[in-house]
Amino acid sequence: MAEIVIANTTKSRTLIGFKGIFFLFFIGFSLLCSSLMAQGNLLISPHRIVFEGQKRTMEINLANTGQDSAKYSISFLQYRMAEDGSYQEITAPEAGLNFADKNVRFFPRTVMLGPNESQVVKLQLTKADELAPGEYRSHLYFRALSNQKALGEETAKKDTTGISIKIVAVFGITVPVIIRVGESTTATKLTDLKLEKGADGNHQLLLAINRTGNMSTYGDLTITHIAPNGAETQIGVVNGIAVYTPLALRRVKVDLDNKPAVDLSKGKIRAVYSSQSDTHPVKLAEAELTL
Repeated sequence: MAEIVIANTTKSRTLIGFKGIFFLFFIGFSLLCSSLMAQGNLLISPHRIVFEGQKRTMEINLANTGQDSAKYSISFLQYRMAEDGSYQEITAPEAGLNFADKNVRFFPRTVMLGPNESQVVKLQLTKADELAPGEYRSHLYFRALSNQKALGEETAKKDTTGISIKIVAVFGITVPVIIRVGESTTATKLTDLKLEKGADGNHQLLLAINRTGNMSTYGDLTITHIAPNGAETQIGVVNGIAVYTPLALRRVKVDLDNKPAVDLSKGKIRAVYSSQSDTHPVKLAEAELTL
C-alpha cells in the first residue's frame, strides 16, 4: 500500500466504423504507487512536493524508460481523500481544503521524451506572503498524449460494411504539491486495531489513523509482534501513508507476513506510525493490540 497521491487515468479511445459512422468513448481508473512512481514507461521522482519554510523552488525529474518517444502534458487537478485512502476529483475548495495551484508556477507544460531520455520540471512558489496560515494542496497531473491520427483521417481504403475497433490507452500519473504556511498543530493517533484473516487465509491488521490540526500527516507504518517472552518480530510495513486535510480518519489494512516462528494467538501486536527519514524518523503515533 502507498499514498494516494498518484492517480493513473486510462482513457480508452474506441473507433467503430460502420458505413462511415464513428463513435468515441472514454473510461478511467485510479492506481496507487510507491515512492518512485511509474506508469507505462514514465518514472517520476520525487513522488510528492512540499513547500515549507524558506523553500521557493523545487524540481521533479521525469524519465522515459521505454523504446519509443513519448509526449506528456502537465496540468493541475484537485482531489479530496476518502476514508479508505482513495481520491475523489473535485473542482472547488471546501472547508479545511485549500488549493495550491494558484500559488505554484511550473515549466515546461509539455514534455517530449525520447527513449531513455530525462527531463526536469521546475516549480516555483509565488505570492507566499499573501497566504493565510495552513496547508494548501493540488496535484500535478502528467498525462500521456497519444500520437494517433485524428478521427476520420484515412490512410488506406477500407471495407466500411463491417465493424472495426481500435483501443488506445492514454495513461496519467499525479504528484501532490503541498504548501505549508505557519506552525503545524497536527497530531495523530492510532485506534481500532483488529486482527482478522483475509480470503487467502493470511492475517491482516486493520486500524485507523486519526488526524487533528491544520495540516496533513504522512509517514510509514510498521507492525511488530511481541511474543510472551518479549521477543520482537517485524511482521508488516506500509510506506508512504498520508491523511490529507480535511480528512480526520483514514482506515488502513495491512497484510502481515506469514512467519512460522510467529504465533499470532499469543502476545501483542504493536503498530508504529513514523515520519519518513533516512536518519531520524519521528514517531507520530503508536498503539498495541493484546492477542
